[in-house]
Amino acid sequence: MDSQPDKNQFWTASRIVLAVFMVLAGSMHFLYTGVYAQIVPSFIPDHREMVQISGFFEIAGGVGLLIPRVSTWAAAGLILFFIAVFPANINMALNDMAIAGRHYTFLLWLRLPLQLPLIAWAYHCARSGKGAPGNS
Repeated sequence: MDSQPDKNQFWTASRIVLAVFMVLAGSMHFLYTGVYAQIVPSFIPDHREMVQISGFFEIAGGVGLLIPRVSTWAAAGLILFFIAVFPANINMALNDMAIAGRHYTFLLWLRLPLQLPLIAWAYHCARSGKGAPGNS
């Protein structure tokens, strides 16, 4: 019995889940721009604009995962995105920044290593995507 169809179905479902997650997360950047702007490190200019730009790329990456022709490129872009926003996550943890007026120190530090599974998830979506050269 060949498990390839099951594996393909798993990664298709996984890509959809990541896509929905990214679209929702990106939307939050527009709904709560001011909150997100507070976590942008001080060395990065134009905090509000950067939050909206990052939200746009989260949404674009999520939508791109659902388009077979570009899903691999979208996943690769999300990997770069996860790396690019890591300084904001470090900034939140180092400065014990409040979320909705409450401090979640442990969760802020726990969030840092969780970037690695997100990167791995996007990587596997990229490898299983239809948009890669030779995978169309």
